[in-house]
Amino acid sequence: TFTHQQAGLIKATDVATILNISRAMAYRLMQQGAIRTVCIGTARRVRSEDLQSYIEDNLTSHITEQ
Repeated sequence: TFTHQQAGLIKATDVATILNISRAMAYRLMQQGAIRTVCIGTARRVRSEDLQSYIEDNLTSHITEQ
């Protein structure tokens, strides 16, 4: 049987854990479209590659000013 985990689909609570943010913030990012989601009925899931893209898109470089 094909499961969500095999498909690489992540729940909002797991997104929050991975990003070390609140569950509410994870839901907000998903609802705003900052993190792409897959809709399954009323449930929203995040593909692992979309979460990785979000992380990469939000990397900042720390340049020290002199």
